Amino acid sequence: MPLSTHAAPFARLALANITREYPNFPAHLITSPDERLAPRSLHPAFYGAYDWHSSVHMHWLLVRLLRRHGGTPALPDTAQAVAVLDRHLTRDNAAAEASYLRDRPSFERPYGWAWLLVLAAECRALQDESGARWAEALEPAVAAVDELLADWLPKATYPVRHGNHPNSAFALGLALDSGELSPATGRAVRERLLAWFADDHDAPAHWEPSGQDFLSPALSEADAMRRVLPKDGFAAWLDRFLPALRSGAPCPPLDVPVVSDHADPQIGHLLGLTLSRAAALRSLADALPDGPARGRLDEAADAHLAAGLPAVERGDFTTDHWLATFAALALDPVELR
Repeated sequence: MPLSTHAAPFARLALANITREYPNFPAHLITSPDERLAPRSLHPAFYGAYDWHSSVHMHWLLVRLLRRHGGTPALPDTAQAVAVLDRHLTRDNAAAEASYLRDRPSFERPYGWAWLLVLAAECRALQDESGARWAEALEPAVAAVDELLADWLPKATYPVRHGNHPNSAFALGLALDSGELSPATGRAVRERLLAWFADDHDAPAHWEPSGQDFLSPALSEADAMRRVLPKDGFAAWLDRFLPALRSGAPCPPLDVPVVSDHADPQIGHLLGLTLSRAAALRSLADALPDGPARGRLDEAADAHLAAGLPAVERGDFTTDHWLATFAALALDPVELR
């Protein structure tokens, strides 16, 4: 199913959410009674969509839709999207976001950082006057993320492996996809992924999913390694890491999760798991030669996508503020370079 089928409703969701200031969940440490705490004061570009990272990746979604389908019957009216992005993605706003990041070096590390890089890359890939303007405006924030990553990676002795925002593999994989990192930081990301994961084997996939995962620890790690290993080396690594794939034994990350309450903010994360898994499963399948393992991955990707897509637009802000982004990843993986 192509992204074009969902372009118009996804764009409406993105626009509604990135311009919605409240309710808001700021991850902000208050250090003075004199601080201005309104979301627009803290984050002039990314004040909407409930939290900072969701605002950033819903901006990405909007730019992605413009790049893929702007001016086509799938997305006929682009003027409102361009106007909103012009208001948000200015040099002054991005400089304020960069200053906030530098002052709080663990804020949104590494998930929000990665989405900011991918947003900037998507703007650049738009290849028109608007995209160039937004990409240039975001340069101060991109530079801040690059510096913060370069400073953090040597200290990141151990990866975060659970299925929520701090997951190391998912974010660093996105950062590499962006192509926005400086050469030195890009090398450092690749080296850290290899140091963390190259020797891993027999992933505890039977532990998945946890009750509020929106990422699969096993599949996120495998998808990161897909990006840094040669194709034949990756296939051999995956055999060691998830041996059940080739043997045909049960492999829980291939099974669609049960979501008992779509409106619960934490249980509802499992809806995102269906879609993030769909994206990772498809990418992993495409990295393997034809055979039983690839077939199982493709079949599981289809099942996860079918389970997750109906929940994307429900009229419930709990999921509407973020889920469409992961649907877009599943329908149209990030490929920018």
